Amino acid sequence: MDEITFKSDTVLSDVHLYTPNQRHLMVRLNGMGQPVFLSQFKLLWNQDSWTHSGAEDSGPRDVSAQETSPAGSESGHSHEDLSLQAGDDITIQERLNVPLDEDGDLDVVRRPRAASDPNPAEPARDKVHPMILAQEEDDLLGDEEQESSSHSIIKIEHTMATPLEDVGKQVWRGALFLADYILFRRDLFQGCTVLELGAGTGLASIVAATMAHTVYCTDVGTDLLAMCQRNVALNSHLAATGDGVIKVKELDWLKDDLCTDPKVPFSWSEEDISDLYDHTTVVFAAEVFYDDDLTDALFNTLSRLVHRLKNACTAILSVEKRFNFTLRHLDVTCEAYDHFRASLDSLEKLADGRLRFLVEPVEASFPQLLIYERIRQLELWKIRVEPTASVTSDRSNLLTVI
Repeated sequence: MDEITFKSDTVLSDVHLYTPNQRHLMVRLNGMGQPVFLSQFKLLWNQDSWTHSGAEDSGPRDVSAQETSPAGSESGHSHEDLSLQAGDDITIQERLNVPLDEDGDLDVVRRPRAASDPNPAEPARDKVHPMILAQEEDDLLGDEEQESSSHSIIKIEHTMATPLEDVGKQVWRGALFLADYILFRRDLFQGCTVLELGAGTGLASIVAATMAHTVYCTDVGTDLLAMCQRNVALNSHLAATGDGVIKVKELDWLKDDLCTDPKVPFSWSEEDISDLYDHTTVVFAAEVFYDDDLTDALFNTLSRLVHRLKNACTAILSVEKRFNFTLRHLDVTCEAYDHFRASLDSLEKLADGRLRFLVEPVEASFPQLLIYERIRQLELWKIRVEPTASVTSDRSNLLTVI
């Protein structure tokens, strides 16, 4: 750990890359030997939060679209960040008292290395190696600060710069985008049973639990699910405000059935399965469309699940349109996004006589209550799953006979 090395197959989330001033406390190593960090995401419940960081939070409430700047205006930057860009008479260098040489370059005074002196007057300095500081979660904030901001701070354990197969352990912009929409559409989640597919760190599920009755937070991998469970525990005070319950479960998109083996961690009980199929009305997923095979598996899982649900449901999918240069096309393309859109089209055209899928984009004009860069490549898609007219007619005839 003397030096951080980024290999060619390493992926780093933009959320971590573009927040250099965000405090990331390294708390432990996970079961894979990867460093785990603890970050805090502030919820901007009211208008005062945009300009007065010390204002008291009023707690969760309905927020109109006029309370925040429109999407795409980079409203994720704080007022302090924007003030640095203002045309003041005092330059940034003068404000920060940065030493400059006669050419205007940064003047850095370096201490000579002891190894360069053949006859050092003092013994060479000992090498310093990074250490993991064990710290209780309750001590991360001061008592007064913790009490005043407990309902406006989401604490998330995550990793950074992971291989592609472990990207679920990072926080992605699409999850924050989805969380904003969940907070905006409280009516859709209030008192309901909801299911998240590919939850990753569990951030969107934690936000949903502030208003939903039961949240099934699902993914695969014991190490990832254990991290997700820890995040649920770190934010249990948020779920308690709405009497919400988060249940972390394994749901493998490549398997047709849910795991019910009690010996397997995060397996399903028969009661949970019955509750899932009997009461779920919302299914959501964020930033899981980066591999064509996984995208196909998710849509197959979504179709399979909604056919087993007793109620009509709404699916909400968050995706970021990423551009990549490919040697195959010798051009900039978005193959993963194109495959996602093709899968949406196929789902909408699916006709099995029982359900119909109504697909529509969601306009990104809802308020931004989490601090991140809301770029125009972020998209939300809503899928309304309803029984076909023939099924509705059959149910009506059955009720008449009864």
